[in-house]
Amino acid sequence: MGQCGITSSKTVLVFLNLIFWAAAGILCYIGAYVFITYDDYDHFFEDVYTLIPAIIIIAVGTLLFIIGLIGCCATIRESSCGLATFAAILLLVFVTECVVVVLGYIYRAKVEKEVNHSIQKVYNEYNGTNTDAPSRAIDYVQRQLHCCGIHNYSDWRNTRWFKESKNNSVPVSCCQPGISNCSGTLTRPADLYQEGCEALVVKKLKEIMMYVIWAALTFASIQMLGMLCACVVLCRRSHDPAYELLVTTNSYA
Repeated sequence: MGQCGITSSKTVLVFLNLIFWAAAGILCYIGAYVFITYDDYDHFFEDVYTLIPAIIIIAVGTLLFIIGLIGCCATIRESSCGLATFAAILLLVFVTECVVVVLGYIYRAKVEKEVNHSIQKVYNEYNGTNTDAPSRAIDYVQRQLHCCGIHNYSDWRNTRWFKESKNNSVPVSCCQPGISNCSGTLTRPADLYQEGCEALVVKKLKEIMMYVIWAALTFASIQMLGMLCACVVLCRRSHDPAYELLVTTNSYA
C-alpha cells in the first residue's frame, strides 16, 4: 500500500516537472510581453520600478527550467538529497512569486496616479513628427486604443501643437477607421474617436499587471503541489523499510 502511494507521488512529481518546464516558457513570455508593452506606453508611466515584477517573473521562469531538470533527475535516481534540494528551491521560488503578487498589486494601484501625472506633459510635447518619441507614442496609443485626447478630442485645443498649427484640427491618429478623407478637423467631430486616452491607458496597464499577478498565483499553486509531492516521497522513503530495501536493490541491480 505504501509503495503504491510513493509511486503515485513520484508519478505526479514527474508530471509536475514537465509542467514546470512549460511554466518556465510561459512566465518568460509574460515577462517579455510586459517589457514590450511598457516600451509602447513608457511615456505615460515614468516609474521604471513597475518593471520589477516582470524582471522577477523572467528570473523565476529561468529558474523553473532548472528546477524541472533537478526534479526529474532526483525523482528518477531516487535521490533524497536531490529531492530535498528540489523542495527547498521550490519553497524559495514560491516565496518569490508571493512577493511578485504583492508588488504587482502595489504598482497596479499606482498606475492611475502615474498616468494622470504624466499624460498632460506628453500631450504638450507633441509636435506631429515621426522622429519625435512623444509624438510617436501618442499616435500609437490613439490608434491602438481607439481614443483621442486625454479625456476627449477637445483636449487637443489646449495643447501647444494645436495652438501653433492653427488649423483647427487634431492628429489624424484620432480618425476612426473606415472614414474616408478624414483630416482630423474639429468641424467634423463624428469622424473622430470620442473616448479619451487617459482612462484606456490606465485600464491597459492595469490589465498587464494583472497578467503578472495571475501568472504568479497560478504557478505558485503548482509549486505548492510539487513541494507536497517531494515531501511525501521523502517521508515515505525514510519511514518505509520495504521501500528503502527496494531502492537499495534497484541501485545494485
